[in-house]
Amino acid sequence: MDSAQFDQMKSGKGFIGALDQSGGSTPKALSLYGLDESSYSNDSEMFDRVHEMRTRIIKSPSLNSSRVIGVILFEMTMDRKIDGIGTAEFLWQKKGIVPFLKVDNGLAVEENGVQLMKPIPELDARIKSALAHGVFGTKMRSVIKQADEAGIKAIVAQQFAVGAQIRSGGLVPIIEPEVDINCPDKAKAESILRQEILAHLDALGENQEVMLKLTLPDVAGFYSSLVNHARVVRVVALSGGYARELANEMLANNAGVIASFSRALTEGLSAQQSNAEFDASLNSAVQSIYDASIK
Repeated sequence: MDSAQFDQMKSGKGFIGALDQSGGSTPKALSLYGLDESSYSNDSEMFDRVHEMRTRIIKSPSLNSSRVIGVILFEMTMDRKIDGIGTAEFLWQKKGIVPFLKVDNGLAVEENGVQLMKPIPELDARIKSALAHGVFGTKMRSVIKQADEAGIKAIVAQQFAVGAQIRSGGLVPIIEPEVDINCPDKAKAESILRQEILAHLDALGENQEVMLKLTLPDVAGFYSSLVNHARVVRVVALSGGYARELANEMLANNAGVIASFSRALTEGLSAQQSNAEFDASLNSAVQSIYDASIK
């Protein structure tokens, strides 16, 4: 583990950008960026377009380590290059931003009100590749749709089990049991989730740190016990479908939690913008998310 990267994630001022949309979510991300399906004729060209978008974001002067302390990448993005060097290496070496890798294979079918992660037979190979690229940590997403205790227990158990494999491989896992913002009893689901996460955190030994990526809670400050837990490097929040303005407002009410926004970060960016317009739009987004993250 890189001690400079660890220190930046533990105490750096700023937030984590999420540029990790994978195959299923890429068309929507490109559409929001102003590139419809006529902009590419196959998957290969689609991923070319999204890498061009991510390269433009990463190289923008508006994305800088004084406000953005980490960025989460999709595996194909990590394996591609920016200005002749790997994307993850570019982030750390050229911009001082800590790289993370999305390692999950998507969601299983819903059962007991939750969607667990699909199996990840490639995980050890992904960990090895990430280490070779200088990546600090990983992220993996599962989703809670109902306040079902059995389902939430299963989700947290799976997240921490996979997290242990990641940690033993030399990376810091981001545990991400997302609560769907449309969950009919979201506050109850969050209460069960907090209890389960605390139980798993309390079972960890020294030097077994994790990060947590959670949906912005209905109750302000609800995850303060997780923020202050000795085994937690950082608690970050996903925007979860909330518009950026509302996501920032909710985030500002949760001291110690920083953003890890995806769609809310790129909201308003367009392929049709000039570089000046693009940088100005990204700068406005970055500043607003930064301000909410440090309150």
